[in-house]
Amino acid sequence: MTTRLSGMTREHEWLGYYDRFSYFSSGNVREGCHPRIMEHRDPSRKAIVLVHGLSDSPYFMTAIGEYFFRHLGYNVYIPLLHCHGLKDPKGMEGVELEEWKANVGYAVSTAALKAKEISIGGLSTGGTLGFYMATVNPGIQGSLYLFSAALDLAGGPFGMTGELKEILLQTFLADLLDSNKPLVGDNPYRYTHIDMDGAAELARLIRETDVLIEGFSLRVPYSKKVFAAHSACDTTADIAGIEALQAVSVQDRFSLFRIPKNLGVKHASVVLREPIVKDGKLLEAANPVFRDMMQAIARFESRS
Repeated sequence: MTTRLSGMTREHEWLGYYDRFSYFSSGNVREGCHPRIMEHRDPSRKAIVLVHGLSDSPYFMTAIGEYFFRHLGYNVYIPLLHCHGLKDPKGMEGVELEEWKANVGYAVSTAALKAKEISIGGLSTGGTLGFYMATVNPGIQGSLYLFSAALDLAGGPFGMTGELKEILLQTFLADLLDSNKPLVGDNPYRYTHIDMDGAAELARLIRETDVLIEGFSLRVPYSKKVFAAHSACDTTADIAGIEALQAVSVQDRFSLFRIPKNLGVKHASVVLREPIVKDGKLLEAANPVFRDMMQAIARFESRS
């Protein structure tokens, strides 16, 4: 589906999404940050919901979505998370984890209208939401795809460890540490920085997923098929979270695509087929092994 706004084309724009979530519209969402829908004319047995990360937008999941649509025959749904992708984000004030869950839940229920098997996945926070929904939503019977999933936070500002960051981000310190810099900058597809209000909601989500993971064991394993891609250069999401999930999963149903450190692939670049460049300036590098990662997904997909 393609729409035109002020002479500009928005490919695959999901107009029904605006009807469900009135705080979004074609007018207030930045160009390229819109929610996306890709549906085959003929019925498709499979569909996937792909969820973007904290501070970015559906653009980041589009190349992966196109691969699932064109090469694997899936219908694809890429929701826009509450307070993201806006021309005037107002510091993401009022952002809510429960609204993120509602955004993803709507995408899952929409996918179920035209497909029998629903998979889910996402980048960073989107991967965390994907794991949460795959675990609690019985409508998701397919596989889980994790790209730089933020199941655990890596060390960051002020030398905080991931665990300490999660604790602090759930307290009043989130507001004290928040930046007053504008969120809209050079990059057309993401905000300039991760707002602490949003980060605090992510910390709450990680606490919830920690509890879910702790509920599984070798005796009662996580049984869904899982494909995870993670870079050794990731300084945002710690791979320990992925390894914790892998340790309690059915081993022959878990595939980990490791991107070696020498390739220098950063956190969000894992999902990019092409670099993001503006006025000759490189804003986000592409993943040099994106094609290999997609081929690994195709092999994973073909396994029974």
